[in-house]
Amino acid sequence: MLGRTLKGGLARSRVAFVIALILATATFGRARPARADDQVDELSRTLSSSSEKERLSAAVALGNLGDRRAMKPLVGALSDPSPQIRVVAATGLGKLGHKSSLPALKGAANDDTDEKVRKSAREAALAVAKANQLPSPWPEPEVTAQRPGFGKQPRALGPVPDVYMVVNTAADDSPGKADKSTRKEHAEILRKTLAEDCKGNPVITTVASDAKRLGLDARQIDLSVVKMDVATIGAMVEVDAELKLAVSDGHGKILSFLSGGAKIQVPKHRFDARYLPRLRREVLESAMHGMFEKLVTHLRGQRTNS
Repeated sequence: MLGRTLKGGLARSRVAFVIALILATATFGRARPARADDQVDELSRTLSSSSEKERLSAAVALGNLGDRRAMKPLVGALSDPSPQIRVVAATGLGKLGHKSSLPALKGAANDDTDEKVRKSAREAALAVAKANQLPSPWPEPEVTAQRPGFGKQPRALGPVPDVYMVVNTAADDSPGKADKSTRKEHAEILRKTLAEDCKGNPVITTVASDAKRLGLDARQIDLSVVKMDVATIGAMVEVDAELKLAVSDGHGKILSFLSGGAKIQVPKHRFDARYLPRLRREVLESAMHGMFEKLVTHLRGQRTNS
């Protein structure tokens, strides 16, 4: 089974492409997989590499092995200098579900300096607690409703949205021979991924009535896939996607453009063309997740400067 999408989100400051090495656990033909203990040892050593790309690939692979011996190196990766790698490590620990990782995940959820890392660690800790039938690390506080103007204690207020985002169009305009149905599917993946990211961000609203109440002007987003390539590079098969986002005001006047992308690599000897639709979905979701924080920062900057 091929690796799942990296949902933990990528570092907000990263504009460069995301490189994710997905190791397939199924064997094809007569190829024999490496011993699991050898893989864990080798990947654990790679986490000490000076190359961020190599450390990221190792963290992704460890999270996808499904081997609980990967817990210790992934816990160590929660202290990696790269926020992106810390997100991947937290997500991998959530997949493993080992209760011994809970203290480290709770620490990252409370103390990490990066918002995406804190969020990923919190989600992972909740997943681990659930997998082991343990109480939630963060019990929901009891909420007592109060009418405005009554009561002695002020009620805490959450963040108020300050950006009104509308997804206007989504399309796959990449060169190639993809049919109409496939292109439509790619466009829908982008639309759904952006919508999910918006729901999880308290400073974004996609609801017109909320925007009107808060006095927010619309920012329309047009999403486009401008590249979707599959190529063999050495011993790897690489799926490469690039996106372009156009930002317009409520009247359709284009204000700016943003671009970004993602790559996923699969060992050639384990590649099967039947998995291409899944790989394309994963690379599009990764590209959209990677651009989301950049987009939010950009839109909030526009609002501040307007």
